[in-house]
Amino acid sequence: MSMVTVDQALETILSKIKFKGVEKIPIGESLGRTLTEDIVARRNNPPLDNSAMDGYALIAEDIQSATPENPVPLDVTEEIAAGYQSDVTLKSGQAFRIMTGAPIPKGANAVLMQEDTDRDGDTVMVKDKADAGENIRLAGEDVRSGETVIPKGSVITPAQIGMMAVVGRSQVYVSQQPRVAILSTGDEIKDLDGELTGPCIYNSNGYMLSAQIRSAGGIPVYLGIARDTEEDLMEKFNWALECDLVVSSGGVSVGDYDLVKASLKKMGQDMLFWKVAMKPGKPLAFGKIGDTPIFGLPGNPVSSFVSFEQFVRPSIKKVLGLRELTAKVVQARLTRDIRKKAGRLHFLTSVVSWDNGQCTVTPAQEQGSGILKSTVKANGLLVFPLEATEIKEGTQVSVQLLE
Repeated sequence: MSMVTVDQALETILSKIKFKGVEKIPIGESLGRTLTEDIVARRNNPPLDNSAMDGYALIAEDIQSATPENPVPLDVTEEIAAGYQSDVTLKSGQAFRIMTGAPIPKGANAVLMQEDTDRDGDTVMVKDKADAGENIRLAGEDVRSGETVIPKGSVITPAQIGMMAVVGRSQVYVSQQPRVAILSTGDEIKDLDGELTGPCIYNSNGYMLSAQIRSAGGIPVYLGIARDTEEDLMEKFNWALECDLVVSSGGVSVGDYDLVKASLKKMGQDMLFWKVAMKPGKPLAFGKIGDTPIFGLPGNPVSSFVSFEQFVRPSIKKVLGLRELTAKVVQARLTRDIRKKAGRLHFLTSVVSWDNGQCTVTPAQEQGSGILKSTVKANGLLVFPLEATEIKEGTQVSVQLLE
């Protein structure tokens, strides 16, 4: 099976990924979920013209001469609290005490803040003038009836949950989250509570992939570590097939103990490719058993991290019904020379910076597939084209922003 390009691999993978479905949930549980309906306001917000502060509703023309030295007296004849509405029309020479959020009474065209007044019984001494419309929030200035306030396809934020409440929605329709099985493989891999001896290492990939899945909107289902036997691999893959997607790490290169491909073949996997012209991440298997897509990611941690970002994250996004599947790409000025061999597209862990509107990118000095430290500070992946061998400092390059 020949090696495929990154674009070919992604096109093949996405052609096999399907939208999962829709469910209705309370808005209090909707943070980070993908909206599958437009949220439309059913009435204006605010519903009526209302006061922007505590003070006095009045007629602006009555107080145009008011100063601290020569205040204008007005008769206080009504008091309006938030949630209540007066049916009395305000007349010239009068002022209504009004609280923040209370509806503006008929006849009034301004609100003067209470700090610009002195109250003496039923009389208020006004010490400053006001313009017509001052401190009045107009009906519908936030939301108009019939307005789409949040479009479908949005990943729900705290502010959007607030807006859902503003328009009276207690429940919303969102896409169902895919359950994504995670399986680490290898006799050398130990879980975090185990004792390390000799060449053994901790299972960093299992926890990193779980976090990546959750950040992409999926539900990680951690299945632990499979030993380097076909029996153990097949048993755990059978459990994994109960999920919507399966992601394994390790066991997909050409070593004698890289048994993932062989195990999946025995289980009936339709293997679509297992080598991609990229670095890190060349050994990457993808196929399906029945309707379940299975990703066999490399075992080296940076390779696993980058492969997830290129192929698994877009797949989860497609399951969720998102419009934009791939990472946002920016153009940035390279801060140092970089070189590589032709024949593979390289993804370099990098730091992207913005200064006075100028975007620059600095690749990490060490780019090995096992140097996970390079990803810790990285906020982007510099895309070093397939056949290019050198890019000079100062050149504009493409950088994928990490989510």
